[in-house]
Amino acid sequence: MLRMTQDSGDLDGLVRQRIRALRVAQGWSLEELAGRAKVSQSTLSRIENGQRRLALDQLVILARALDTSLDQLVETATDDVITSPVIDAAHAQMRWPVRSDPGMTVIRQRMTSPPPEGPARMRAHPGREWLVVLSGTAVLLLGDRRIRVETNQAAEFPTMLPHAIGAEGGPCEILGIFDRDARRSHQRGADG
Repeated sequence: MLRMTQDSGDLDGLVRQRIRALRVAQGWSLEELAGRAKVSQSTLSRIENGQRRLALDQLVILARALDTSLDQLVETATDDVITSPVIDAAHAQMRWPVRSDPGMTVIRQRMTSPPPEGPARMRAHPGREWLVVLSGTAVLLLGDRRIRVETNQAAEFPTMLPHAIGAEGGPCEILGIFDRDARRSHQRGADG
């Protein structure tokens, strides 16, 4: 058996730290995770402490037990931590792509108008959207519901429901997070 020591600079050490951190974040003891992964508690302890080699088959089982993927468990950190926005002046938006999921986009938008009146002006399309109100009050029209979203509140909704967003009582600023389907639909709508 090859004995590896934990070094925070290598992948081996990083994976061991992640296993422990994910276990602790779930509130699980060594015994609980060992039971879920069907390994002995001493084996799991030695894996976390760098006293036992990491085997691919065990990593797959541990990733599954920790409700993550093997890819996420072994991914290495990237140097690109900071992302600059793309400015869309025509639509008064800043956009940030989400690197971990190329289908996701974050948009910062200042709204000054109320949502459009009438169901004919509401849009429905595949996807999901999330929005966070940074300042002011936004109004989300969702089907036949009118929902006020205040500063520091968030909303999440399926975009197959007819929807529209606008400001209430003055300007508001929002961060919108769009999955791939919702982003495509909004880009088509903004260009059209």
